[in-house]
Amino acid sequence: MSLDWTLGDVASWVGTLMGDPELRVHAVATDSRTVGDGDLFVAITGDSHDGHDYVADALTAGAVAAVVEAGRTTAQPRIEVAATLTALRDLAAKRRSELAMPVVAITGSTGKTTTKDMLASAIPGAWASPASYNNEIGVPLTVLQTPSTAQALVVEMGSRGRGHLEWLMPAVRPQVAVITNIGVVHLETFGDVDTLVESKWELVAALGRDGVAVLPANDARLARSHRGQTVTFGVESAGDVVARDVEFDDGRAHFTLDTPQGQRELRLQLPGLHQPANAAAAAAAALAVGIELDAVVAGLGAATGSKWRMEIHRGRFTVINDAYNANPTSVESALRTTVGLGGRPLAILGRMAELGDVAEAEHIRIGRLAASLGFAVVIMVGEDPGLADGAGSIAQRVGSPEEALDVVAELVRPGDNVLVKASRAVGLEELAEQLVDLAAANAGSAA
Repeated sequence: MSLDWTLGDVASWVGTLMGDPELRVHAVATDSRTVGDGDLFVAITGDSHDGHDYVADALTAGAVAAVVEAGRTTAQPRIEVAATLTALRDLAAKRRSELAMPVVAITGSTGKTTTKDMLASAIPGAWASPASYNNEIGVPLTVLQTPSTAQALVVEMGSRGRGHLEWLMPAVRPQVAVITNIGVVHLETFGDVDTLVESKWELVAALGRDGVAVLPANDARLARSHRGQTVTFGVESAGDVVARDVEFDDGRAHFTLDTPQGQRELRLQLPGLHQPANAAAAAAAALAVGIELDAVVAGLGAATGSKWRMEIHRGRFTVINDAYNANPTSVESALRTTVGLGGRPLAILGRMAELGDVAEAEHIRIGRLAASLGFAVVIMVGEDPGLADGAGSIAQRVGSPEEALDVVAELVRPGDNVLVKASRAVGLEELAEQLVDLAAANAGSAA
């Protein structure tokens, strides 16, 4: 339990209390299914669910009170506020004021979660965002869950437009701000790349004079002044922290990590052609908060990734489960990594969401890339903005993950490598796990 507040305290910060002000709050929850004794339930109104419908369930489960919007319920104990999402952010801001450890915040078009996972491993005793808690709900919950004994707080931060990161800054107030990269992603919501850049820059703009911005060395769009210091990172490039002489073995990188504190050899457990850049960014951030280089390297070498991100499962054939999400940069890296594993490559892909006006061109480009890399087949699941057209004769269209499973079961051979990747809206994660089971069952039959 990370909190020790009274309801009276909470009400004085965010709203009006109907209930006993001496009751104590030990944690904050937004999901009535996970509420425990002493939790404060915040009823968030979302696109598909309204937390106010579950206030009674939360109180029955042991919630000490509910934070609700005025006039929505008469349940007690409750704290009435103007907007529950803002109240959640403000509670996180209060918790942030109680935390003495350094805070690192990470944003970018791709690589946020993996860089967060690497950084958490590189800083002994760090507390980090669970899974992908990177939005206006997940970021406050991450801060609110941070134990006072943590040696650092690592926060992943997503953005869908101008002002999103700025709105969250009272709850985060980082000493170190990391931008992993700027790519072709979420342009449907941002509108154009310039707006995307400005939106990500909001994280750096929040730094104080003692803050450190960790930025990619080869992106001129991020070469601008701010109140703090700048540390750059890269791969085979100029920069303060650079991965040099990169080689891959079974999809995993090993290289020389070149830093202001010296050079070290580093071998990553996480597969993927994009991982050296993520590792360099994480190393730069860890060094910025004072971690010794040897500890950083040991942590990066031991880092493992979050679920459904470049998971390599071997059996009679190999499944590369990268089904968590997709954009042009990450799909290209996944395709190239799959080819680098050897064996006959196959891909099960779905659309890359939120690309806006460039959607068709980027899907065609990715399809052509798969064909040029030698993929035996590209199975396109569901809506196709152009990927199958780009892949040409190797493309097969199917309407559902179930159909894709049937097609792969017929096509796959021993020793093949099967990549599964799409945006979350396509829902390929269950298919990937079914393929893992199929590969294991086939391996057992062969034995």
